[in-house]
Amino acid sequence: MDYLGIDYLRSKLAQKQVRVRMRYLYYEMKNSVRDFNITIPKEWTWLTACLGWSAKAADSIADRLVFREFADDNFNLNQIFSMNSKDVFVDSAILSACIASCAFVYISADDDGYPRLQVIDGANATGILDPITMLLNEGYAILETDPRTETPILEAYFTAESTLFIDRERNEQYEIDNPAPYPLLVPIIFRPDARRPFGHSRITRACMDIQQAALRTLKRSEVSAEFYSFPQRYITGMDPDAELLEKWNAIVSSLLQFTKDEDGDSPTLGQFQQQSMAPFLDQLRLLASLFAGETGLTLDDLGFATENPSSADAIKASHETLRLTARKAQRTFGTGLLNVGYLSACVRDDFPYLRRQFYLTVPKWEPIFEPDVSQISGIGDAINKIQQSFPDYFTEEKLRDLTGF
Repeated sequence: MDYLGIDYLRSKLAQKQVRVRMRYLYYEMKNSVRDFNITIPKEWTWLTACLGWSAKAADSIADRLVFREFADDNFNLNQIFSMNSKDVFVDSAILSACIASCAFVYISADDDGYPRLQVIDGANATGILDPITMLLNEGYAILETDPRTETPILEAYFTAESTLFIDRERNEQYEIDNPAPYPLLVPIIFRPDARRPFGHSRITRACMDIQQAALRTLKRSEVSAEFYSFPQRYITGMDPDAELLEKWNAIVSSLLQFTKDEDGDSPTLGQFQQQSMAPFLDQLRLLASLFAGETGLTLDDLGFATENPSSADAIKASHETLRLTARKAQRTFGTGLLNVGYLSACVRDDFPYLRRQFYLTVPKWEPIFEPDVSQISGIGDAINKIQQSFPDYFTEEKLRDLTGF
């Protein structure tokens, strides 16, 4: 096979790193705020604001995708996943894919030849994707970086024949034969399509723009809160020769005395109209509605209480878009996890299995929404009626797929 080479993949990764790291900044709430520099004084430029909406968008999908096991596991893939901390490993891969549109799983062998699975985020790995198998034809990953300079010190170039390691710290290269028929770097992709085979991030451009607007609203409201807390006051008719009042004492004093001048005139006190916070709350609520529509969340998910606590059926109905997105993610993530298991079995057995030998193995997921007590009662009645017409149709496995227990 003709390969494009490691230099091409390095340049390809450099093009994508900026966007991936930006999305991680939004997820970690470390992104900067692009201000208009119109309404906020220069003395307030240090003021920052944080908002966790982007993190909520990614977590809302990742937390609902719970991988259970492989059914019809003829090659004992479940044992490989269990020996690699399945719960942590799968959750880490899914969350990273939701943030960056794709994550990568690096497969290696330990001293006993048993496969080890390591998740690499989309900012540190890339490759040339085969759109038929959703496996890579060749891949490149940064396995270790210098914590001080963030420059790569250990790189790996993956092909179907071998894995080439480049150790910049020791200034050496070494190569390890690949027992599998594909590179040992497997992509886990969120919502791929024909135009973008490496998928789409859950943190879309619209999400980032809406969050920027919300952050600017929070900064303006913080500045306005100072005027809301201490309304501006004024005094007219003061004698120019009168002793000036200290500002803070004039605000907090419970009693102020003003005497008439020699002409019998006295000063007039007044207060400007108090600053209202309502416009900022309305604007923030509007932006929350736009963000909720973009991500399939509700205003309750974003911190705006709308009504009394809903039933399980009402929660599922309000999250219909989220449910459909999670179902789609289960299908694409299931393919990626099966590919990981397939290549891991090749490493474990030191044998190049054919991919079609794994066609019976199916990924199983827990239900996206767990049923409550009322739903369980309804499910029981429905199962009873179906069993009367089709005896022994519902097995223990089918009931678990339906109810989660």
